[in-house]
Amino acid sequence: MKNTKVLVTAATGKTGSHVVEQLIEKGYPVRAQVRRHSEKSELLESMGAEVVVGDYFDRQFLHTAMRGIKRAYFCYPPADRLLEAITNFAVVAKEVGLEFMVNMSQIIARHGHPSRLTNQHWLGERVLEWAGIGTAHIRPTLFAEMFLMLNAEGIASQGKIFLPYGKGSHAPVAAQDIARVVVGILTNPESHVGKAYTVTGEKALSQNEIARIIGDVLGKPVEYVDIPLEKWRQAMADKGHPTFLIDHLSCVAEDYQVGRFDKVTDVVLKVGGQPAQNFEAFISENIAVLDDRIAEVVS
Repeated sequence: MKNTKVLVTAATGKTGSHVVEQLIEKGYPVRAQVRRHSEKSELLESMGAEVVVGDYFDRQFLHTAMRGIKRAYFCYPPADRLLEAITNFAVVAKEVGLEFMVNMSQIIARHGHPSRLTNQHWLGERVLEWAGIGTAHIRPTLFAEMFLMLNAEGIASQGKIFLPYGKGSHAPVAAQDIARVVVGILTNPESHVGKAYTVTGEKALSQNEIARIIGDVLGKPVEYVDIPLEKWRQAMADKGHPTFLIDHLSCVAEDYQVGRFDKVTDVVLKVGGQPAQNFEAFISENIAVLDDRIAEVVS
C-alpha cells in the first residue's frame, strides 16, 4: 500500500539516501532518520521526506521515529555498538508493532567471525528473528564506492591501488543497486519475510582487473599492489583510522584472500527490478567524484 509510511534509518548514508529517493519516486511517504541536520538532510526534506533527528541508543527517540510506522530499513555504519543498536531497534519495533523491516548485514556474516563488527551483524540477525519481527536480511559484497573513497591517494600520487587482497575477487555493487533491492523488498514484503539475500554486482573482478578498469576510465595506468596485511594495517593506523575499523577491515582482507567474496548473484535484477550496473559504467558515471578526490589529495 503506497500510503504506508516507511522509516529509513541512516538516511544520509550511501544506501539510505538512495532508498529514500527511490521510495519517494514510487509514491511512498518516507520518514528519514538522521543523526544531525546537514545539507544532506535538507536535500532529503526537499525530496519530500519527513526528517527526524536522533540515534539508535535513545529508545524514546526510536519510539517517536517508529510512531505510525509498519515498515522500516535498518542500516548501521561500520562502527562498534551495532549489537546494542539493533537490540534497541528490535525492542522498540516489537513494542510499537512494526510489521516488517529490511536489515543491512554483510556477505561474510557468520557465527564466530573474528571481526567484532561482522560477528555483531550475525548476532543482530538472530536478535531480529527472535523478536518475531518480519525481517529480510540483505548481505551485500564490497561497495563499488569504496574505490572512490579509499584509493584516491594511491592513484593520485603513484597510480597504484594498495590493498592486502591477494588474488581474490568480488563483484563490486553500487549503493544505488543495493537500494533497489531494499526498495523492492519494502514495497512487496510478504514474499521476502525470513529470507536473506546476497547482493552483488554483475561480474566478479580481481583487483588487477579493477585497477585496469579504473585506469582505462581515467586515461592513465593504474596498478594493483598486493600489500602485506601488517604493512597495510600500519598505514591505516598512520592515517588515524580507529583500531576497531582497522581490525574489521583486516578480517575482511583475510576473507577476501580465501575467496569468501567470490560470489555473483542476480538479486539486483530479480528483487530490484533491473540489472546491476557494471563496474566500468559505475566508474565512468562517477569519474568526477574520483577526480575530485584525487584533486584533494594532490592539493
